Amino acid sequence: MLQTKTVGGVDLAYYIVCKRKLWLYKKGIGMESESDRVLEGSILHETSYPRLNKKEILIDGAFKIDAIEGEYVREIKLSSKMQESDKMQMLFYLYQLFLRGMKKKGLISYTKEKKTVEVLLTEENKKNIQRAIAEAYLIIDRDTPPPIQKLRYCKSCAYYPFCFSREDDDDDA
Repeated sequence: MLQTKTVGGVDLAYYIVCKRKLWLYKKGIGMESESDRVLEGSILHETSYPRLNKKEILIDGAFKIDAIEGEYVREIKLSSKMQESDKMQMLFYLYQLFLRGMKKKGLISYTKEKKTVEVLLTEENKKNIQRAIAEAYLIIDRDTPPPIQKLRYCKSCAYYPFCFSREDDDDDA
């Protein structure tokens, strides 16, 4: 199924992690359902913040945030290995809420490390998120995927078999 053209928070996280992953995901090539890491994250989301009434909140049918607690938007992550992409995702949510007249701060909770990082929507961050959204649209609009880049975290990516299946065949030769 072809994804919608609208860019969301997860898309911007993918934009930071891997431009090819973003393109594949937005073209409807979803590998996440087969990923143990994605399953682990789903379970984490279901069990986190049991005392909060407002969890998994869909905003204007456009994007979903993990939780709102007072002045904070909360996101829950397993680990901080992808902290830059997590921050971009949070900034997207804060920016979208700002556009809707809500001024919030962000908290990203990393459960494995038992740490929380605060994210603020500064003027500089507004410019960064606007630029990232524009660049994400340029990637999505391409007719072909961006080239494969072998990154340090590729082997743990749900898209690894898609991107590197031919390379594994070459190793057997």
